[in-house]
Amino acid sequence: MVRALLQARRGGGGSRRICLPVEHVQSLNTNVHSQPLKEATGMPDRPIKWHRSYYSFTGFKDPDEDLAHVSRVETTLTSWLGSNGKGAVKKLRNSLPLRKELDRLKNELSELLQLSDIRWQRGWGVAHRCSQLHSLSRLAQQNLEPLQNVKGCTVVFTDRSGMSALGHVMLGTMDVHHHWTRLFESLPSYFDLQRRMSALEAQISNLLGGVQVVYMEELQPALTLDQYYSLLHTFYNQLLRSRVPPQPHPHPQSLRGLQMVLSSDRYAPSLHELGHFDIPALSDPASLQSFMRTKAQQARENMTRREKLKVMENELIQASTKQFSLEKLYKEPSISSRQMVDCCKRLLEQSLPYLHGMHLCVSHFYSVMQDGDLCIPWNWKKGEAMK
Repeated sequence: MVRALLQARRGGGGSRRICLPVEHVQSLNTNVHSQPLKEATGMPDRPIKWHRSYYSFTGFKDPDEDLAHVSRVETTLTSWLGSNGKGAVKKLRNSLPLRKELDRLKNELSELLQLSDIRWQRGWGVAHRCSQLHSLSRLAQQNLEPLQNVKGCTVVFTDRSGMSALGHVMLGTMDVHHHWTRLFESLPSYFDLQRRMSALEAQISNLLGGVQVVYMEELQPALTLDQYYSLLHTFYNQLLRSRVPPQPHPHPQSLRGLQMVLSSDRYAPSLHELGHFDIPALSDPASLQSFMRTKAQQARENMTRREKLKVMENELIQASTKQFSLEKLYKEPSISSRQMVDCCKRLLEQSLPYLHGMHLCVSHFYSVMQDGDLCIPWNWKKGEAMK
């Protein structure tokens, strides 16, 4: 480069020639052509992932879908139980001492506080449940007087403290004893609100031809008593503003014996397959009564089927528990009676020795819980893919 600049300065005044070395350009050109071009090989530097619409349009098979299909085919009830049964038995045996401790604590607290029941809203393990009962037991030993207000109630351990729409006393597992004590002390005011709620439900029933207003925990969002009372009050005011005439006496189109569930997120009344009406709180009362009377006969038929289905479900649970010598057979709240009936009918046709002495939960998926409970999907398949 220095040599080229010197030559440029020595050049004539009219035109100057600059001579630059080009050896590096030649070597670069040689190196480039000495390497094979990737474009020439036709092979990308990473795998191509096509959108599934490509396979739908061309008719080619999606390799990922084929792999997923093979995986689903392999997950059958018998193969899954064969692979996971021994591990579940081991977990179950390890949990037995804690299960006995849980039963003891539950019985002692139920007797001490004269409770109707003790429940859990979430699927906590046995150790966690024992810890919660120990905490309540310590509170009872330290300050029993406010806890006497809970007599006759059902206590539910959940994520927040308060009273549920069903009247259950909710103990938030993240709250300290001070919060629980304050809740127990305020239970008389909750009981008063509960009485006002029952009176409001009765008034709504009278205005709508005798249909019973109910709260179904398994089908509705989890509401506190305050939230549910507010929902009822909104609906009642809607009826009063429309001046709906009361229907005190039964008639051929009476709604007595039927049920309705109030909701805040539905935009139109509907009839549920279980026989109850799903009613939005801001429904037009005039069209609402017309809708319910039109659907009354179908609602009664649905309710009759529901009752028969429930009886069949209980019978099949007992039969399955006996046939497989299960310690316990239960279902998740999201599993309907129809799904449980279908599951149990097909179970009774199988030979499943892995289930002897186990706790079996009917769910939407396969899983072994931390305490040894077996979860199986209600629509399990034998020897074919899960849908």
